[in-house]
Amino acid sequence: MLFSNIAQHLNLPFIGKDMELDSMNELSLSLPTQLTFAVNKKYSKELEVSKSKAFLIIDTLIEHLPIDSSYIICSDVSISMAQATKLFNKRPIEPHLPSVIIGENSIIDTMARVEKGTNIGSNVTIMAGAYIGANCVIGDNTIIYPNVTIYRDTLIGSDCIIHSGSVIGADGFGFTHTKEGEHIKIYQNGNVIIEDNVEIGANCAIDRAIFNSTIIRHGVKLDNFIHIAHNCDIGEHSIFVAQTGVGGSTKLGRNCVVSGQSAFSDHLNIAPFSTFTARSGVTKNIEKSGGVYSGFPLMNHREWKRLQIRIAKLNN
Repeated sequence: MLFSNIAQHLNLPFIGKDMELDSMNELSLSLPTQLTFAVNKKYSKELEVSKSKAFLIIDTLIEHLPIDSSYIICSDVSISMAQATKLFNKRPIEPHLPSVIIGENSIIDTMARVEKGTNIGSNVTIMAGAYIGANCVIGDNTIIYPNVTIYRDTLIGSDCIIHSGSVIGADGFGFTHTKEGEHIKIYQNGNVIIEDNVEIGANCAIDRAIFNSTIIRHGVKLDNFIHIAHNCDIGEHSIFVAQTGVGGSTKLGRNCVVSGQSAFSDHLNIAPFSTFTARSGVTKNIEKSGGVYSGFPLMNHREWKRLQIRIAKLNN
């Protein structure tokens, strides 16, 4: 898509050379063929070293642009960014994609639906009512139980198990807001990557990324009713017990244990080998590996146990 077409869609002028752009990305990860954006002056240093050549910015950031950049000055970059994501959003079904490829000894129930462009490995089992969207990859020996929904562009590794009712790759919950209170959708143009030997319980939801990928790494085990939001990165061999949720862009290190009904805020970094007891509420980064945590506000588990003893004695 031409940069000039994006400017026309936003009803804003552009400055610089016109160019072909194939996608959008966040500032620190953007490439020369990608449109990116900087919301405020906090991103001035990242802007200066960005590899992108096309930007949505506020006027006070012009001096921080790389040489030979093209840009659009926006009164509200968040809203312009959201409007631009719609232009790069792919259709759910693309009839022109190549036919489905199915490996040896795979079994696909006649009541399952697989869209074009998808590549299914060997010894895969896909049961009745399952839906596999366009341009997906399903690795060898993976089992997909009835009524699983896998949206387009999802990559699933080998030896995975996905139980009934789970939804992989639905839109993340992303909106920006006008001064009048209107909610403007940020289209989720990334995907979901599920690595090898992952098991996903019944009725889980793993949302696709805004840009790039939501990643469930090797050996992760999810119980029933787990929600993983957009752009999360769940470290290898981590375990999640039922009814837990992880906010967008939160990253957990390897071998974390998350007990039932726990919740994580967005944009957190959690150290490897961290353990969270039931109903933990995690709102800050965990920097030290191997800790055990409880409660809300979150605290060291031993401190939490001492606190519970003191609370129990208050009536005495």
